[in-house]
Amino acid sequence: MTARTERILDEHAAAAWIEDGMTIALGEPAPMAMIRHIVRRGLRNLTVVAGGLAIDILVAAGCVKKTVSYYAGGGTGVPVAPSFRRAVERGEVAVWECEEGILTSGLEAAAKGLPFLPWRGGVGTSLPALNPDLKIFSDPIAGQTLIAVPAIEPDIAIVHAGAADAYGNVQHCGGPGWIDLFLCRAARRTIVQVEKIVSNEAVRADPWATTLAGADAVVRLPWGAHPFYSRGHYVQDVAFVERYVDIASAAARSGERQALDAFLQHYCNAPGTHAAYLELIGIERLIALHEY
Repeated sequence: MTARTERILDEHAAAAWIEDGMTIALGEPAPMAMIRHIVRRGLRNLTVVAGGLAIDILVAAGCVKKTVSYYAGGGTGVPVAPSFRRAVERGEVAVWECEEGILTSGLEAAAKGLPFLPWRGGVGTSLPALNPDLKIFSDPIAGQTLIAVPAIEPDIAIVHAGAADAYGNVQHCGGPGWIDLFLCRAARRTIVQVEKIVSNEAVRADPWATTLAGADAVVRLPWGAHPFYSRGHYVQDVAFVERYVDIASAAARSGERQALDAFLQHYCNAPGTHAAYLELIGIERLIALHEY
């Protein structure tokens, strides 16, 4: 019998999979420990399929060439993430315009090995004009006007989950994030950072809890979604997120980046490991975020 291959990697080995110019997809909650590695390594020209402030942090760090997102918002009273807004307005980052249905249709097309999938949403709007990759056509069955959404093919999907075994069988607490499974099915490879590693016996004892099977890499990174939440483990660090938004918003308004660069240096570049980042945040603060 052939032995199964264990998929556990350390954070540096997993981060080394990500290279300049790749298309990466980020799940929800954002896999912040791996995102900090991207910033720390100074990667450039990435196409990022994601939403929320994860995009903004990568844009602020100069890592992003193009975004594919249905919502690049702040989530803390900021309708559009500040660094993202400034970069797009200045022509520094391209935007592949879409809404949720268009995004998931493109990911599903890639997962099925198809060049495109049809979608009804966006017909009659300005989306096809803003995004010339979306093609309006008449379907050959009923003659309805639809949009052909091209396949969206990430090189790597990176998601955060509660637990996984050594063989890449992943369990999200309370179910996977909104489009995590779409991202993983479409991507060529998947990295999952988890709060803990569990035994294969525990996975087989509750097989219906497995949300993703066969992840290519599993990285144990407790509190790895901080400052965002991890269902079943901890809530969002609202004060930390608000501080980032305030600093990034001020930089976007004034064009002065000293405080923003200092923030990125302190929290992303300086800590060489995830453990060093957790020490920087402090155990008292982390424990205070416990969900229950």
